[in-house]
Amino acid sequence: MKVNSALDSPQNFFAAQSINNRANDLNRLLDGISQSIRTIEEADNGITALTTLVEQANSIAQESLSEIRAAEGFASITGTVDLSVFDDLVTDSNGAIANGDDVNFTFFHEDVNSGAPITVGVNIATGDTIYDVVGTINSTATINPYLKASVDSNGRLKIESLYDGGIIRVGDGTTSPGADGFAFLGLDDLVGVEDTVATTRLAGSIVAGRTVTSKVSAAGKVNGKYEAGAQLDAAGFIDNFGTAATDDVTITLRVDDTSVIIGSYIDTDTIQELVDDINNSALSSSVTASFNVDTGRIELDYAETVGQAEITIESNDGTSTGDIAFGFASGVTGYGTIGGAADITLAAGDAAGEILNFVGTSANLTQFRDDYNNVREQIDGLVQDANYRGVNLLNGDDLTTYFNEDRDNSLVTDGVDFTSTGLGLDEVNFLTSLDVQNAIDATDAALASVRNFGTSIANDLAIIQTRRDFTESTINTLEAGADDLTLADQNEEGANLLALQTRQTLGVTSLSLASQSQQAVLRLF
Repeated sequence: MKVNSALDSPQNFFAAQSINNRANDLNRLLDGISQSIRTIEEADNGITALTTLVEQANSIAQESLSEIRAAEGFASITGTVDLSVFDDLVTDSNGAIANGDDVNFTFFHEDVNSGAPITVGVNIATGDTIYDVVGTINSTATINPYLKASVDSNGRLKIESLYDGGIIRVGDGTTSPGADGFAFLGLDDLVGVEDTVATTRLAGSIVAGRTVTSKVSAAGKVNGKYEAGAQLDAAGFIDNFGTAATDDVTITLRVDDTSVIIGSYIDTDTIQELVDDINNSALSSSVTASFNVDTGRIELDYAETVGQAEITIESNDGTSTGDIAFGFASGVTGYGTIGGAADITLAAGDAAGEILNFVGTSANLTQFRDDYNNVREQIDGLVQDANYRGVNLLNGDDLTTYFNEDRDNSLVTDGVDFTSTGLGLDEVNFLTSLDVQNAIDATDAALASVRNFGTSIANDLAIIQTRRDFTESTINTLEAGADDLTLADQNEEGANLLALQTRQTLGVTSLSLASQSQQAVLRLF
């Protein structure tokens, strides 16, 4: 029986109405579920494109590092301050630079025995600009074959070595500008307080590459090779301190902010013992020591992540006065640094140290820097555009998908901040190999984050698609159930129709027969 109204069958009518209402509610939810699928699909489109951009940024940084390594034999430093805007370095420094302050720039040959250091002293006077400083350096005949000064496109002081393996040293002169003065010039990251026997100075060496070497061992060769078992005094590294425990010197290494005492040594300790102590120290992941039996030099190889190191040698409170002459980095001690052609004499309690900066390269990274920063900007633009109907999963928005009419069954897809800042991709300068390595590490981490989020939303998408299919099936079931309660049974109605048709046919036949009978009777008359 067909139910058209509550009068036909109240129970069936209202039950069917309730079922249809739920089906309608789920139909409306189905629209929301479908829109959630589109939102996640748009986020997935963004992730695909974002992955390409982050990989591109990583490739640029990798190429920059390759460029640095190809040219790292030529040391170079670049300041961090735009000095081109100042018409008077003294006046505009607000007291950081005084009239008559001196800054020394020194060139050292890679081999301490190849030639004496060459220094140009720049005396900064009232009215001088950064271009006057550059002019002084470049016009000094003794140093301009070795160093070149310039002002880069950002107004920063740049000093480049013109010799492969050459080392640049920056330090205070007769009248030191002090820490504030070096900071004003943008050179404060390169200099620090160094011990120099009985006093201190502000200075720092800029090393080409990642390796510093000592002078050649004076112990000589055995069977054509230098020996790591040679004693430190015979090698000429530590001499005249004696062999008593109180006659030792202490060697300390600093890597960035971590200082470690490597050990204390007397004349009879060997080169190999010193090398082993360095390699077994807490700095072993940052610096590796070795002795080259072919060149006779101790080599210290610093990791790519190291920005600055320091070597300090101190005579302990014994009674002996002795000499050190390691010759690391710029080390020609006759000119005020560690080791070299002339020894440094240390009395009890004296110390000598040198700061080493691994920032120098003559590679032109300007285009790499600009390309990287441009990709970084494109990442921000892409993330901003990766939204669907106002929901942007790549810019921190969350997406809630409801699965039932009571809205108490849902799935929350957490959004992420995939802007360049959110990914940890800072604007770069690419002034040092450490800057480039940091950019590589940042892009590696960003790429991992993007890929992990892609996996996460793919899982959410699969869940939502499954629930969509389930909801569609549920709607079909509900609608069929409502029909069962209100629509007539087709088989029953068909049988009734057939019976009616049969009755009608029989009636017509009966009338026809009756009519024929009457006609037959009439014919009898």
